[in-house]
Amino acid sequence: MIARSKSATASAYWRIMDAMLSALAPARRRLVLVLGALIVVAVLAASAALLVSRSRGEAAPAPVNQQRVGPILLVPGYGGSRTGLSILAARLAKDTGRTVSVMTLPGSGTGDLQAQAVALGVTAKALLARTGAGSLDVVGYSAGGIVARLWADAHGGSSIARRIVTLGAPHHGTELASLGSLFSSACPVACQQLTPDSPLLSGLNASPVRASPSLVSIWSTRDDVILPPTSSQLAGALDVQVQAVCPASQVTHSALPTDPAVQSLVESELAVGAPVPLSALRCTG
Repeated sequence: MIARSKSATASAYWRIMDAMLSALAPARRRLVLVLGALIVVAVLAASAALLVSRSRGEAAPAPVNQQRVGPILLVPGYGGSRTGLSILAARLAKDTGRTVSVMTLPGSGTGDLQAQAVALGVTAKALLARTGAGSLDVVGYSAGGIVARLWADAHGGSSIARRIVTLGAPHHGTELASLGSLFSSACPVACQQLTPDSPLLSGLNASPVRASPSLVSIWSTRDDVILPPTSSQLAGALDVQVQAVCPASQVTHSALPTDPAVQSLVESELAVGAPVPLSALRCTG
């Protein structure tokens, strides 16, 4: 019934158009037909250009070799403190023999997360140039995990990152940021972007996690900043719940970078080869 109705409408439309064209003088009718043809050509050309542009934009770079490791770059969380990550960096450098750096976030580390992702890109390229490596691993703590994902998603990170490990990252936001947003002076731009269902997080989570770089999310059920802690779970990433490996762990958010057992988890997931689920660990670190 619907198909017939559409067909009848189309037939009536063309009858009316034919009658209107027939009423025009020959020269004007030719002009109308030429203009109509030009409009059709322009629309088709624009559509083709849009399709080409989209296909180019969606083309994924070649996957980074998982068997070849390079330097490790650590990205601080909200506020930009490097203290805890410096301890983790020292442990990783000692155990792996790799070059490990802790990024300094622009400003106070509370500004636009997209701007932080751009800064991460600059720091990552400088680290690769300094070491001569072709790729690197990134560990993003707390909001730093979101910065790392933004960098990989929209700022060229997917072509040079082998692995991204997020540590207590609010992939779906945190209610603590929502509470802070009630008082605008206490919730700068990054805080607003970390509220659940913020436009930034909604856009970032709208597409599936890419296969490259490989992504691992390490998180604690005892997290007292990422609320609920399950906000750190991310479909498409390897999920590593600390208590699933170390059942007695009471590690909270601020202690994640310095906890020996968590440091062992991070180190294990930065090893050569693809990331693997962890079921047993010396939980003393």
